[in-house]
Amino acid sequence: MRLFAAVLPPRAAVEELALLVDELRALPGADELRWTGRPGWHYTLAFMGEVDDALVPDLRERLGRAAHRTQPFPLRVHGGGQFGHRALWAGAAGGLDDMRLLAERAEAAARRAGVPMDDHRRYQAHLTLARARTDTDLRPFVTELERFKGLRWEVAELALVRSNLPTSGTAGEQPRYETVGSWPLGRAS
Repeated sequence: MRLFAAVLPPRAAVEELALLVDELRALPGADELRWTGRPGWHYTLAFMGEVDDALVPDLRERLGRAAHRTQPFPLRVHGGGQFGHRALWAGAAGGLDDMRLLAERAEAAARRAGVPMDDHRRYQAHLTLARARTDTDLRPFVTELERFKGLRWEVAELALVRSNLPTSGTAGEQPRYETVGSWPLGRAS
């Protein structure tokens, strides 16, 4: 199954960001972008790709340990940017050092469970909002995102998410995300 570790923003943060995204979708050129669906908004910590079912029990145990060794931390959706001319994203503010640590622990948990991981890259917290099929001028969208400062919330759990890729071939079909495990941060209750 195709898996990744993530921080999932709470409903209030998603609803607040959705109001801004509605404004972004009204800007000139917005119809050239493929906007991600709100149910799929997340901050990926460690992308694992296809994971052999036999590795999942050990992966779950190790992710649980990583979560328990990390204390809850504050976060909010804040600002945004672009990757090249193809991806538009919302950023984060608050406990970014804690989030990087949780990302490193999630990646290490996957490696130790035997999941082949890509080369390690410096973690950058981002929530993907839209993608372009061709090079697109995303600057007007980034300008609007840079002003955004969302509500503060406490990250209290690490989630393991399954990504179900579109299979129908229908234009605009989105991946479906399913939380297949979650662990509270800090000491187990």
